[in-house]
Amino acid sequence: TAHRRADYAHFHPITTRWLDNDAYGHVNNVVYYSWFDTIVNELLISGGALDIVRSTVIGLVIESACTYFAPVAFPDRVTAALRVAALGNSSIRYEIAIFCNDDDHAAAQGHLVHVCVERLSRQSTPIPVPMRILLQSIQIQLLSASPP
Repeated sequence: TAHRRADYAHFHPITTRWLDNDAYGHVNNVVYYSWFDTIVNELLISGGALDIVRSTVIGLVIESACTYFAPVAFPDRVTAALRVAALGNSSIRYEIAIFCNDDDHAAAQGHLVHVCVERLSRQSTPIPVPMRILLQSIQIQLLSASPP
């Protein structure tokens, strides 16, 4: 079942481009994964939890999936939506939805799992405190904003 906008706590507009369309006249599936990566990293960077050049801890994607409900095509307006479904010691499960134009139901939705690793050694490491606090704040918002 396609999620609704109200199911998410963080939103980021994304501009579709002519090159996003494939030979079938809609956005190619690989572009959705780029949008997933974009909203996750936008949150971490804008929230001060990730410096893509200097952070000693980074997140690597170890799992991802996407389900498609409706086509998106250039020049549609897209909004990516994000929520945190689970926080482990070193892993985070993000759930993402892609909304087309002003639609209330997702055109696509899925998830990705990050594992936190030390940048140089690539060894698993606990989620840094600032990142955990940022992600918990989204998780708490989701729980308190759930419909009756």
